[in-house]
Amino acid sequence: MTAVPDGRAPLRPASLDLGAFLRHRRERRTPDDVGLPAGGRRRTPGLRREEVALVSGVSTSWYTFLEQGRPVRPSAQVLGAISGTLGLTDDERDHMFRLAGIAPDGPSAGPGVDAALADLVDALDPRPAYVTAASFDVLAANAAARTVFRGIAPNVALWVFTAPAADEVLVDREEVALGILARLRAASARHPDDGRIAEVVTQLRETSSEAARWWSRQDVRDDRSGRKRLRRPDGTVVTLTHTALHPAERPDLTLVVYGPSEGPSDGLSDAD
Repeated sequence: MTAVPDGRAPLRPASLDLGAFLRHRRERRTPDDVGLPAGGRRRTPGLRREEVALVSGVSTSWYTFLEQGRPVRPSAQVLGAISGTLGLTDDERDHMFRLAGIAPDGPSAGPGVDAALADLVDALDPRPAYVTAASFDVLAANAAARTVFRGIAPNVALWVFTAPAADEVLVDREEVALGILARLRAASARHPDDGRIAEVVTQLRETSSEAARWWSRQDVRDDRSGRKRLRRPDGTVVTLTHTALHPAERPDLTLVVYGPSEGPSDGLSDAD
């Protein structure tokens, strides 16, 4: 290692430190943590790179470059998605941002939610509730939502189209997926300066043949309520009503709250 005038070893490039940090945190996660099947035998512990890339909505080669310390330039939104996939704490997320040379900007690494809204989401438990940005990035979710929608973070749209868990949870996945694309198109018109929406659409079209094909349908929807049929881990199916609300001070955010189930269960407490 090259010496420096004061005799101390030089710092390694931040990108190399970032890669080491990501590898270590990746090895702590399991496929079950992110709603993926375990698959066959694994030579190393934790998630594979391609699994982190899939759940985070990026390409495997790009994520590999990031871990290898190559000169890639991750955006705050992408780092936020990777943070959610790796289950980082707020302190770990902030550390990851600093290693990438980006100033941390709130728990979601994006538009963020204030403490009052985050507290409301938690207080709604055992009713599943979560907050999304216009891009469908998940900014806050309570325990019930994380249980019912296994691995839904960091982005609802990417989860619906690319996560194996979505096929298991959503009885009518195609209908839900078409609705997601229609709402994304409506959101892109409402928020023309939101580059993250365009990023999500691009990721969907590159990673899902269905999304690529259906996007050309030009469907537009902006409904605020509905029902979903969901399959619980034990195989039983429940129907949950849901309502979408926009906070008065942050109309770009959406609070989604699910109501009582209809089906074999008279409540949500046993939905896990």
